[in-house]
Amino acid sequence: MQPEPEDLGGGLWSVPVPIPDNPLAYTLVYAVESPEGPVLIDAGWQHEDAWTALRDGLGTFGIDVADVRGVVVTHYHPDHAGLAGRVRETSGAWIAMHHLDADIVRLFRSTDQGGRRSFELTALRRAGASEPELAAPVESRRVDPPAQPDRELSDGDLIDLPGRKLRAIWTPGHSPGHICLHLEDGDRIFTGDHVLPRITPHIGLYPYDIPDIDPLSEFLGSLDKVSAMSVDEVLPAHQFRFNGLSGRAREIIDHHEQRLAEVTALLSSRPISLWDLTAGLTWRHPWADMSQTARRMAAAEAAAHIRTLETRGVAHREGTDDPLRYRLR
Repeated sequence: MQPEPEDLGGGLWSVPVPIPDNPLAYTLVYAVESPEGPVLIDAGWQHEDAWTALRDGLGTFGIDVADVRGVVVTHYHPDHAGLAGRVRETSGAWIAMHHLDADIVRLFRSTDQGGRRSFELTALRRAGASEPELAAPVESRRVDPPAQPDRELSDGDLIDLPGRKLRAIWTPGHSPGHICLHLEDGDRIFTGDHVLPRITPHIGLYPYDIPDIDPLSEFLGSLDKVSAMSVDEVLPAHQFRFNGLSGRAREIIDHHEQRLAEVTALLSSRPISLWDLTAGLTWRHPWADMSQTARRMAAAEAAAHIRTLETRGVAHREGTDDPLRYRLR
């Protein structure tokens, strides 16, 4: 059930914005009051139903989209950044995100849909997918790249929010430039997808063997970072608000340590392809029932865990030829 827009007190409001055909159901967009107009934290998916929900939800509290001062995007994913451009067109608001995610937006906007599809097929082939698997039907929903931000943030930056103190906290992992936002004058933290109350965000490595990047280790380090913070209330982008940031962060760390153990158990002195290793892991749905897109994301998650095992000296890539194959070190 999608919740109703809610006045959270202290000049803060929550508006659920639907994500069409997605099990997450909605993104929680937050509006923070200031004397010069509200600032949104995330904006929701680019879809007419989502726009209607955002516009009408803000209207519940007497907020007109035309009065929005700015949009801070926790990360570039379409359920967070999708409507930011339309908000800017309507109000003249600025858009801000971390500079590393801004780089990804620039890359996406310079690559057409055909180029992205070619990249995906190449990744699947290199992972070890068979030709029949590569020919499987693909979901046809088009996702346009998000709007290019006007402002780029770094760790510790204060957001342009007159009368308030909202600070960016760089928490890479789910995306290279993911940020949480600490409302220091309200003892609240907006966690985007970094810390969610009941699920864990996707942590993937794209491309599967890109060098010198370890997103899972970065994610675990980011969880350590926020777990040390003393804040009263956690406001995530999905599900519901909760208390106990440190405890939940530790639960997510433990989940990934268990996952790393599961990956390690599939490795031996005999090389295994990334694709076969991914198929051998436990997923929410059986491997045989997963779509090509779901399998591609699963392989990216497995690759992220393998990379962390490489960093820890547990796993090793076998050779340099395709498909990508790994064994115990």
